[in-house]
Amino acid sequence: MSRRFGFRSLPLVLLLFKCLVGSRAHPQKPALDVHWYPATATWYGSPEGDGSNGGACGYGTLVNMKPMRARVTAVSPALYRNGAGCGSCFKVKCLDKSICSRRAVTVIVTDECPNGGYCAIGRTHFDLSGAAFGHMAVSGEGGQLRNRGVLPIVYRRTPCKYHGKSVTFQVNEGSSDYWLSILVLFADGDGDIGSVQIKHASSTDWEEMTHLWGANWCLNKGPLKGPFSVRVTTQTTGTTLSATNIIPTNWAPKATYTASSLKFLT
Repeated sequence: MSRRFGFRSLPLVLLLFKCLVGSRAHPQKPALDVHWYPATATWYGSPEGDGSNGGACGYGTLVNMKPMRARVTAVSPALYRNGAGCGSCFKVKCLDKSICSRRAVTVIVTDECPNGGYCAIGRTHFDLSGAAFGHMAVSGEGGQLRNRGVLPIVYRRTPCKYHGKSVTFQVNEGSSDYWLSILVLFADGDGDIGSVQIKHASSTDWEEMTHLWGANWCLNKGPLKGPFSVRVTTQTTGTTLSATNIIPTNWAPKATYTASSLKFLT
């Protein structure tokens, strides 16, 4: 299979409008479901490749770097969930014992495959990087497995683990004192984000951010003065993490901010 997804970009005026009128997120709190379920899988890009550049979650070139490198997957709308599925981690494995390894491969949702075919609404499908697809095979048979094209697989959720990384906030290009947009990265544990709140220096109240697209959130209000505290709640289990004054007074668009203690898993 050969297909590549580009980085999703929207005109700034459309992002501003969505940030203004977007609805609040309401995270649910079931336990992380780790049961195995049936699905189908294909692969894209180069046979041993890392996957797409960018993708519909907005991670950009980070998908080509550790810890995402070679572990990325695009998913059908049922798993992408209008961007709420971004950052979720899954274990996937194929079923043919003659060629498939008993070991499951862990992948991270970074993209959405186009609606239609195996990725049609209502279907559960993974479009894996060539490397991740090949890793489902027994040693030395990755090429033969890729030659099969479409495979029946089983999958389940698994906690995300980013060794050496902490939850990170990237201030998106175009942000200002009156429109602030952030990208949430390396959210361990559930991986998916249900809500993001922000508290700026001149306020004692948490402000609800609006989900823009992918893993991007925004607040259309001002003037906004740093430092900013950020509170993130996962969608699946409703686990909350707060980072006090994580974005400094002299914040800048395209800069990233984190701290070693910013982890959902301890």
